[in-house]
Amino acid sequence: MSKPIVAIVGRPNVGKSTLFNQIGKKRVSIVEDIPGVTRDRIYLDAEWLNTEFTMIDTGGIELETTDHILTSMRHQANLAIEEADVVVFVVDAKTGMTAADEEVAHILRTSKKPVLLAVNKVDSPNKENEIYEFYNLGLGDPIPISASNALNLGDLLDQVVENFPKDAVDEKEADEISIAVIGRPNVGKSSLVNALLGQERVIVSNIPGTTRDAIDTHFVKDDTKFILIDTAGMRRKAKIDLPIERYSVMRSLRAVDRSDVVLMVINADEGITEQDKKIAGYAHEAGKGIVIVVNKWDLVEKDDKTSLRFTEDLRDEIGFMQYAPVLYTSALTKQRVHRVTDLVKYVAEQQAMRIQTSVLNQVITDATAINPPPSHKGKRLKIYFTTQADIKPPTFIFFVNEPEIMHFSYLRFLENKLRESFGFEGTPLKLIVRGRKEEEV
Repeated sequence: MSKPIVAIVGRPNVGKSTLFNQIGKKRVSIVEDIPGVTRDRIYLDAEWLNTEFTMIDTGGIELETTDHILTSMRHQANLAIEEADVVVFVVDAKTGMTAADEEVAHILRTSKKPVLLAVNKVDSPNKENEIYEFYNLGLGDPIPISASNALNLGDLLDQVVENFPKDAVDEKEADEISIAVIGRPNVGKSSLVNALLGQERVIVSNIPGTTRDAIDTHFVKDDTKFILIDTAGMRRKAKIDLPIERYSVMRSLRAVDRSDVVLMVINADEGITEQDKKIAGYAHEAGKGIVIVVNKWDLVEKDDKTSLRFTEDLRDEIGFMQYAPVLYTSALTKQRVHRVTDLVKYVAEQQAMRIQTSVLNQVITDATAINPPPSHKGKRLKIYFTTQADIKPPTFIFFVNEPEIMHFSYLRFLENKLRESFGFEGTPLKLIVRGRKEEEV
């Protein structure tokens, strides 16, 4: 089930990034009093009333020149309308209603999406009379907030959660493996999808997925059922002079949420970009299985070490994803395309692997004998017991005497030992450290 998506839109300098950071409880977006400072859309997962959702700061859609502000606002509103479940439209109480606000409000009024009008910079209750002119936007009751002071954000989030769709259900059987094909435009996603489905596969059905305007294709290969989540069909907008990949993030995130395994498709000619890294990082944090597919490999001049060098460069660029297998393909010539589903099935199995508790603890005991746990101020870390708590991703809990002594480098050492012993290829691992007194063990 994909998490609902909340898009924060508004003209420059109304406080979108400040609101984004307050809700996410992290300083993620850069906050400066300069229009257009947010250059890339940033996303994070948030939670309210035990409901998880993904929030998008859409500031990066805005153009740098104020001459095109109305065009920019139209693009931003169209993005929110198409992909978000709820739109939070932020306006500025101190500046008052502007022509840009009216332009985007007109677009939002004609949509069928829930739109919440947040009037920012209402820093005290006696300034709430500043919100009344915004009733003229025709978007219902304005919600007075102060993003910088975190005032009234609870009321806003109550309404956000209340407007999430109640009936979105994924059509997925228990034994099907969901595959999300992601990557920036023109890397060959559509060609790869067509090649995968064209090689003697049995197409079971084409069923509209919860991703708008996408088609989930169910197919079978070697008695294994798969769902291919289409993220390749981004419609190109007429008269949009912004890079089209800026419009693909929401769809990619939604597809990642719904998938078991992500195919991260990159162009062999160009390598991985910052946008790719962000979406790959999202898949990593979401605990999804990942296969890196280097497409258009037929266009690269090669010697016997080309793929090795390319893989090393990839590992350097995405250091957090050392575990992901790399497959070199050509959707055009069908080179190695037949191996994609086999690799996806293997990674899905690795994600669902459970380790016997006795075997797990023996591996950790051996690891600590080779490299003793760290100490701090005369106290040495003791690992009493380790257990696997979950799968997809494999999750391990370490019960220790002093959790604060567990340095991230030692945790990485333990993760490497788990991978050496059990594999876990293509899947992130989640390691949790909990304190426990010796007499409780």
